[in-house]
Amino acid sequence: MKNVIIYTDGACSGNPGPGGYGAVLIHKSHRKELSGGDPATTNNRMEMLAAIIALEALKEPCEVSLYSDSKYLVDAIQKGWAIRWKQNNWMRNKKDPALNTDLWERLLKLLEKHEVCLHWVKGHAGNPENERCDALARAAIDEIKIKLI
Repeated sequence: MKNVIIYTDGACSGNPGPGGYGAVLIHKSHRKELSGGDPATTNNRMEMLAAIIALEALKEPCEVSLYSDSKYLVDAIQKGWAIRWKQNNWMRNKKDPALNTDLWERLLKLLEKHEVCLHWVKGHAGNPENERCDALARAAIDEIKIKLI
């Protein structure tokens, strides 16, 4: 299996509001940057979509170290919350439904395909790849805002 390092970030201008995501994929000396957005979304959705789009870009099963500054994303996978929510018909507990179930479904399928180890990184703390992902996400938001004018 190829070893791939992925950095991701999501951003939103308002929450909800126009949002963007950025991802940097690194394999040996190869580097790929991905970005996109949505005119009406949330920050959590963009954080998740960044990881999904990056993993979907892999052409074969890979060993992945995925770095995100989203505790929502990292904790839900590392602590088993997302799997538990799915097992409970997408309920977080007896009265609260899980949010973003469409994205969790996509992500959980990708986690079955790839061997992924998630790592939390502090956002806006000088990590060059995290900062690049943030810049990609914010540029995507700017593009969306121009289209909305």
